[in-house]
Amino acid sequence: MKAFGHRRATRMDESDALVELDIPTPVPGPRDVVVEIRAVSVNPVDTKLRSMDPPGDEPRVLGYDAVGTVVATGGQVRGFRAGDRVFYAGSAQRQGSDARFQAVDERLIARAPKTLSDPEAAALPLTALTAWELLFDRLGVRLGDMENPEALLIIGGAGGVGSILTQIARRLTGLTVIATASRPETTDWCREMGAHHVIDHRRPLDQELARIGIPQVRYVAGLTASGEHRDAIVRSLAPQGALALIDDPGEFDIMPFKRKSLSVHWEYMFARPMFETPDMAAQGKILGQVASLVEAGLLKTTLHEVLGPITIANLRRAHELLESGKGIGKAVLCGFE
Repeated sequence: MKAFGHRRATRMDESDALVELDIPTPVPGPRDVVVEIRAVSVNPVDTKLRSMDPPGDEPRVLGYDAVGTVVATGGQVRGFRAGDRVFYAGSAQRQGSDARFQAVDERLIARAPKTLSDPEAAALPLTALTAWELLFDRLGVRLGDMENPEALLIIGGAGGVGSILTQIARRLTGLTVIATASRPETTDWCREMGAHHVIDHRRPLDQELARIGIPQVRYVAGLTASGEHRDAIVRSLAPQGALALIDDPGEFDIMPFKRKSLSVHWEYMFARPMFETPDMAAQGKILGQVASLVEAGLLKTTLHEVLGPITIANLRRAHELLESGKGIGKAVLCGFE
């Protein structure tokens, strides 16, 4: 079958940064479903893994967001059958979704929202899982607590995770949601996603918070440039507050967090499937909840742009857009030529 990925660590300015592959069509394991892919989106994890050599001698198929139709199931699968339309992020330990077909563990998938098109649905899985786990599992915010008087600062509100985290926090908690942005178009996008306030991350965050009359917050979501903002994060957090971050700062000394008794959490969406944790099936359940919330009109897609069909050229454009830092929401590819 046709698939797209890489054979070695590369930069995007290299001709073989992404290559077309001809690999065997997957056969489902006992708990797997095989999905015929209809749409995919691209995330920072794609560019990170592309910059590292694949494990072993086999090329790595990239792609960690997908919408498609189940075409085969393993012997132990009970929750899905052929013909089901599903969406998921999958596992970074297995071959990805930039392919005609993909095998994925049934515990990681859910039925796609009926009210969304394939591109609209493909924009959501990885970022929704990351945002949900960050807010409810890592920071410990209570789902459905609409009386929560605290505030959440989201650094990088216009990106994929920030776009859906803003919606989840605004719709499913009582938190005051403050997003950061630096351009008129990203500021407008953050407001469209539901942010109560938008501040400029080109300026010290604590000064920007003071400007809007919220000198300190209980929670911070560090989605980008966490290392650059570390000192301002410490100043911005109220005593006994909490930071959850997802990016990869080169160095991140947490000693300054001690004096205020601040907690620091790392959110990595692939931890559950990577280690096959006992609660691995939580990811499929979270996606099921997200689908229900979308169908109820409480959450909406974060799709910003459809780049065309799933081709080498369009995947290159998507990777380049991510690495530029200029992306808004999610970029999606749909269908095969």
